Amino acid sequence: MGLPPHWADEAADRVLGTGPDPEGASAPAAPRLGPHRISTGISPSGPIHVGNLRETLTGDAVARVLRERGADVRLEFVADDFDPLRRVYPFLDARVYEPLIGRPLSEIPCPCGEHASYADHFLRPYLETLKELAIDLHLERGSEMYKSGRMNKAIVRALEERDRIAAILQELTGRKAEPDWSPFNPLCPACKRISAAKVLGFSGADETVSYACACGSSGTIPMTGGGKLTWRVDWPARWWVLGVTVEPFGKDHASRGGSYDSGVRIVREVFGYEPPFPIPYEWIGLKGMGDMSSSKGNVVSVADALQVVPPDVLRYMVLRTKPMKAITFDPGLPLLSLIDEYDDAEAKNRDDRSIALSRASGWKTVGVPFKHLVVVLQIAGFDLPRAFEILKQNGYHGLDREAVTSRFAYATRWLERFAPEDIKFALARELPPEARALDGPQREFLRRLAARLTPGATGEEIHALVYDVAKGEFPEVPPPRLFEAIYLALVGRTRGPRAGAFIAFVGEEFAKKRFLEAAEAV
Repeated sequence: MGLPPHWADEAADRVLGTGPDPEGASAPAAPRLGPHRISTGISPSGPIHVGNLRETLTGDAVARVLRERGADVRLEFVADDFDPLRRVYPFLDARVYEPLIGRPLSEIPCPCGEHASYADHFLRPYLETLKELAIDLHLERGSEMYKSGRMNKAIVRALEERDRIAAILQELTGRKAEPDWSPFNPLCPACKRISAAKVLGFSGADETVSYACACGSSGTIPMTGGGKLTWRVDWPARWWVLGVTVEPFGKDHASRGGSYDSGVRIVREVFGYEPPFPIPYEWIGLKGMGDMSSSKGNVVSVADALQVVPPDVLRYMVLRTKPMKAITFDPGLPLLSLIDEYDDAEAKNRDDRSIALSRASGWKTVGVPFKHLVVVLQIAGFDLPRAFEILKQNGYHGLDREAVTSRFAYATRWLERFAPEDIKFALARELPPEARALDGPQREFLRRLAARLTPGATGEEIHALVYDVAKGEFPEVPPPRLFEAIYLALVGRTRGPRAGAFIAFVGEEFAKKRFLEAAEAV
């Protein structure tokens, strides 16, 4: 029996009309090749992190499959930079940004002064990382869509159908609209806020809106750049204006009566357009801290993640998991396991289809587990020529030095930023003082282990030997106590890398000498 199809292939089947119909009907004879527009996006109100990346990568994976099938497809990325600043987040200076609450993100000064706006401050770094991830997208800015007049026809239609929209929202949410509710939020030219004015009337022919603002200002403004539609109307309006046929979105919008449900009704009944194929997704959490959230500060930026893991592997982390299954990002040891899973064609859990959809940077398999490289790098004291010599001594010949050097760079940054403390070590050049406190059984264990070490043994063979000596010759001593002796002799700590591989990497001759030295120390 073959492996189940990848979720992106299944989504592409549904989009093209070539997969099983949910009602059991047969698929059409010819695929619907487009044009297809896959829309993703974000409101750049804070640092954009690995959790936000799931939406973009989900859209990109489906776009890649559709291109494989010969479809006309474009991935849209909509930056909702015309959204208002809703509050002062913990990373902002309240004295500066408190007075700016309610203004569009595109109209607020950059926090660092180096970007065109507040929105650009967070958006630009993210877009740069998307290039590293080989995501081919077309950027749409909400501010430009409204300021260019492209949204005017949708604004007019929404204002004309205000009562129909209010009725839809009441049916789905149970909340009745206030008498002065409008699907359009005017941008007050006096206080510059987009969240404080009410619509008093409008002219579809002139494309103007009359308003009154809480600041006391009132008048008539053009629809072009003069405000934006409320979220539940803006979303389906964008589907219509951009011709969206596929859209990934967070699970919060997929709830019953949520934004997608109301969008389906509004886009059909108000804008006369069919809703896009939905791909809801679960959140990405940060190990031990819950779902990633910029406002809570529990995030890892995409740029930081790409410092310690190559683009291909970061893509793989997301794409190997079905969208509605939660992902926990653990930048510690599990990240090393993920790299090794990506590299090892024989790995048990490796998903080859996800690998194919993750290609981004020409990342090469080098034949050395990444976990080993982390150990070797520390044994060598971060001296690369010495690290290569250790690899050679341990049977790794004919390595692609450029590719391995790149791996060492990732390993170095990982050790600096995310490595657990018990993984970090420095191979002691002399017998560590801590080794002088070894008890009698520990000293005898090291003496016997040294006597049985042989040149050329593999890490697995040495590991088996360690267990054989510990259990066979010291049955009354708990094995962890004996293993501590190995680490105390080599690094002056009670824990370290997997013992067999560690001894193999430091070398049989060095380990034997050090163990005997520790056994005799007083």
